[in-house]
Amino acid sequence: MSQASATISDKFSETCEIVEEEMTSQIRQNFHHDCEAAINRQINLELYASYVYLSMAYYFERDDKCLPNFAKFFHNQSKEEVVHAEKLMTFQNKRGGKIFLQDIRKPDRDEWGSGVEALECALQLEKNVNQSLLDLQKMATEHNDPHMCDFIETHFLDEQVKSIKQLADWTSNLRRMGAPQSGMAEYLFDKHTMAEEGS
Repeated sequence: MSQASATISDKFSETCEIVEEEMTSQIRQNFHHDCEAAINRQINLELYASYVYLSMAYYFERDDKCLPNFAKFFHNQSKEEVVHAEKLMTFQNKRGGKIFLQDIRKPDRDEWGSGVEALECALQLEKNVNQSLLDLQKMATEHNDPHMCDFIETHFLDEQVKSIKQLADWTSNLRRMGAPQSGMAEYLFDKHTMAEEGS
């Protein structure tokens, strides 16, 4: 190797070391790598939930379904899940973690059946998201990270419980009204209960 090549190689190595040093967070403190990885997985789950709700929203906008307030509700849910993902990304940056976005899985289905069936799918989705958040909080507790515990409790857990309760109430009421066999039940539910939710 010539003297010039050796000098260029040395300078490149020095530059790489400087870049590596610059990439190390100055603010990271008491933020375990397991928690960082779990936050990235939660971001993916929130974006997946948004994707599912978006699929539901456009399904109920179809002319053969025509439940506009169901569609509006699911649109709003989709946007809310994106907001959750963004909160987690902001948290990751505040703690000195790195965001690694992953592929978002497609929804398990493209046809959502009746309104009550879609609400039951949404209920299960919210319970899955809630369980993942509970696991995240447990991990933060095990790694003695009170800031992360507080963040999860403040911004997510109460909201999840309310969503689960609302979806369970709605599915119970729709079943009591005769859905999915009674199309009139879903029409009236869309026109009144869901319309009030969107107002």
